[in-house]
Parts: sequence; structure tokens; C-alpha cells
Amino acid sequence: MNQDQAVRVRREEGAWWVTLNRPPHNVLTIAMMRELEGILREAFADPTARAVVLTAEGRSFCAGVDVAEHTAEKVHEMLEAFHALCRTLVDSDVPTVAGVGGAALGGGCELIALCDVVVASESATFGQPEVRVGVFPPVAAAAFLPLMGKQAVVPVLTGEVLTAGQARELGLVTDVVAAEDLEQAVRRRVEQLCAHSAAVLRLAKRAALGSFRRVFYQELQEVEHVYAQELMRTEDAHEGLRAFLEKRKPAWQHR
Repeated sequence: MNQDQAVRVRREEGAWWVTLNRPPHNVLTIAMMRELEGILREAFADPTARAVVLTAEGRSFCAGVDVAEHTAEKVHEMLEAFHALCRTLVDSDVPTVAGVGGAALGGGCELIALCDVVVASESATFGQPEVRVGVFPPVAAAAFLPLMGKQAVVPVLTGEVLTAGQARELGLVTDVVAAEDLEQAVRRRVEQLCAHSAAVLRLAKRAALGSFRRVFYQELQEVEHVYAQELMRTEDAHEGLRAFLEKRKPAWQHR
């Protein structure tokens, strides 16, 4: 295991532990997203895998996609890389577990929303702050309503940050534990899964998520069109991103 890699992997019997390793905030670059997707594909192809676990080093689980790669020149490549990663998560029949010990914001929050089990520390926070910088989160827009119901749309519209308890009330988080108990709590969930047949787990997940997958794939395709062909043609999308990079308040033109 190379400690310098942006994504680290270790294998235990029945489980792949995949760790984001770009501290302090594990901001996702295009290269890192492609690396993570490749690792997940390898893990999901393992016929003995009963769980794939996402964890992170640093203060944040993941603060989202690098805004510097959110420009008009790179937005299509960025969306392609992130959405390929998200589709890989949704496609897999192998159960997925996320252990969140810090902030999961933007793309980080979308990633954990697509995991089957999410264990969070009491100090963890969750949110989709994209609207504050003039954009919106396509994966959350496509996934939150079918996953969690209408109330889960509110954080997408407001950009508010949720506590772990609030995220659990929405259904985004499965378990909330003390920070010092996080690793043990994640391991308990993994052990629950690894006690079962890999073949049966995959069939059970496929049966349980079939309707969500059909809705998600259709919605994401439509949302991608709105994002690339409508949102990124507005003046405010570019103003919001510029303002963020320049560390100033955006001057909205409302067009």
C-alpha cells in the first residue's frame, strides 16, 4: 500500500477498504476520480467481496470536486469523470459502506448518498453548497428525491449544512456514533455483511435497488443536459465560480 497515493486500498477477508488520501479535505480532482473509479471497478469485480468500504484521511471525508476544474473549459470532462464514478457505485451489486468522520460536502455528500450503509461520527457534517456558487449538484438532484423523499430536496435548494443527526433523520446516514467509536462501528457493519454469502448479498441488493437504479439513470441523464446545456450558459454560474475562486461575494445578474 503506497501512503502517497491519492486513493489507498487494503484488502481483508471479504472486504475492500478504500481510503481517500488527499488531506486535509480530500478534494476530488479529475485524475483522483478516475483513479477511484478504477479501484472500485476492481473491487466490485472480486467474486469474494462482500463489502467495499469508503473512508478518508484528514479533517474532511470529502469537500467535493475541485472548483478549479469546474470551469467552462473543463466542466464536461469533470462531469463525465464524476458521473462515471457515481454510476459505478450505483451499478455495483456489492454492498458499500461509508465511514464519515468529518465534512462530506458537494460531491463528497453525493458519494456517500449512493452507499448502502453510512456510519457517521457525531461531529460529521453533510451538505450540497453548490447553489451558493451559482451551480447545483446533478447527482443529488437525480438521487435525493427517490432515495429520501421530498424533504431531501431542501438542502439542494438552500445549500445548508446538516449535522449528522439531521442527515440521519433524512435517511442520508444510517448510524451516528461518537467520534472515538467510528472505526469500530464501521467495522461492525462490515462484519455483519461479511458473515453472509457474497452471491446472496449481491442478489439481495440487486432486488432491493432495482427501482431506484431505473429512476436514477433516467433522471441523471436529463439533469446532465440541464446542467451542461442550460446552467453553464447562464452568466451567474460563471460569476459564482469566479467569485469563489477570487474569495469574494458573487454579484448575481439573475440571468
